[in-house]
Amino acid sequence: MSSDRSAVPGSTRRTARLATLALLAMTACWGSTFFLIKDLLERVPTVDFLAVRFLLAGAVMLLVAPRAVARLAPDVRRRALVLGALYGVAQLLQTAGLAETPASVSGFVTGLYVVATPLFAAAVLRTRITPATWGAVVLATTGLGVLTLDGFSIGYGEAITLVAALLYAGHIVALGAWSRPADALGMSILQILVIAAICLAAALVSGEPGIVLPERGGDWLSIVYMALFAGAAALLAQTWAQAHLPPTRSAIIMSMEPVFAAFFAVLLGGESLSVRMLAGGLLVLAAMLVVELVPRRHVEGEVTHLAV
Repeated sequence: MSSDRSAVPGSTRRTARLATLALLAMTACWGSTFFLIKDLLERVPTVDFLAVRFLLAGAVMLLVAPRAVARLAPDVRRRALVLGALYGVAQLLQTAGLAETPASVSGFVTGLYVVATPLFAAAVLRTRITPATWGAVVLATTGLGVLTLDGFSIGYGEAITLVAALLYAGHIVALGAWSRPADALGMSILQILVIAAICLAAALVSGEPGIVLPERGGDWLSIVYMALFAGAAALLAQTWAQAHLPPTRSAIIMSMEPVFAAFFAVLLGGESLSVRMLAGGLLVLAAMLVVELVPRRHVEGEVTHLAV
């Protein structure tokens, strides 16, 4: 497929602003789940939790829009399968890495998709990355480091987490290239189903007999929230928003996730606000403001060729 797409392809400024708000809402939703997941995983194995979460999300989406996947063109379905596989494998690698790596280091290494995304976009989509964009990438990466890191070493956990970050970057770039507003719902459902299948397979071969389900009502409420809002609705928002925003801009906006995670940890999780949280959060926020407030032609150049 070959086409020309501008930095905000086919979208009015108002639509681009709505897409930015959708990504921010999605990122805030992701950030709100960190302290819930930390508590839940004390009672439910990680891969079992992921399988139940995405199976529930996929089932509800199919009930709400049973014909959305059937309406997709065959090539769009194939792309959605690839996107789901990228995201699903990244989830498993990130989870496996987290078992071998401190949570703060895992968060930082995962956040390196902010650096990988413009590199992939330049290599695959022929996107011209401007100095202002690289400045925003450096700000976001520095902010992630200040916010999350407390010592760092390279080992097996960090290595597979880095692979997960590269897969997330690939997902962001491919979604930006392939997503169209009219296909957003069907593509989201198919991606969720592929992610669910990958997580279910991992849970079944993990050595535990069967799938461990939550026993507490509060745990089920957490899973329902994470399945429907931080799963189904969030992926739908990302798929629609990335039809209107270039990949690097999307990645920088999504780097707000650990900022929201820290915010909700302080607001609802009982953690104390620290200078590091403030400094790191302000740097990531500054990166997002660069890509939103600096005139767009100075932030990310046009995609001169798309060959995917």
